[in-house]
Amino acid sequence: MGVAKVVRRRRKRKFPIRTVLLVIAMTFAIVIFIKQVLPERTESVPESSVSEQFIRELGPKAQAIARDNDLYASVMIAQAILESNSGQSSLSQSPHYNFFGIKGNYQGQSVALETWEDDGRGNPYTITADFRSYGSLENSLEDYARFLERDFYRGVHKSNTLSYHDATKALTGTYATDTSYGRKLNNLIETYQLTKYDSLW
Repeated sequence: MGVAKVVRRRRKRKFPIRTVLLVIAMTFAIVIFIKQVLPERTESVPESSVSEQFIRELGPKAQAIARDNDLYASVMIAQAILESNSGQSSLSQSPHYNFFGIKGNYQGQSVALETWEDDGRGNPYTITADFRSYGSLENSLEDYARFLERDFYRGVHKSNTLSYHDATKALTGTYATDTSYGRKLNNLIETYQLTKYDSLW
């Protein structure tokens, strides 16, 4: 019995203190890593969720403006998503609230920004242009509707079209130089089922 006890004691001494300290240090490092990295992953919001929240906030307001101005709310919302990156672009933030990328000035207020253009053959280039600065979301929505009252945009209005597809086609090469503008709008309308904002009137 005495010999057996001696053997067990010798086995316990085979784990040096530096090995134990190394294990503790590694465990501590892993815990610190998880605390630093995990919050970033859990707090990040997928792009689709950002767009869905943007649609919930903008949808009813766009629907009312579209109803009063013979426009497709679905197209209006899709343009706002595309032009403002779902409200994430600097142009759509305070104090400008320009959700539709409309150039020029609003009551004398504007901001100069670099923007992407299309030469009409699918070749991109950039320019610096003045964009309207609205001061509020409401001003941006109302001015958008007034902007489309021009004869140039007759093909965008509901009374002159058979579906939103006609409206998005009419915006391509006119409202935006992007040759794939209509296709992008159609994809957004289908992805987020925006036509429900056209029918709930």
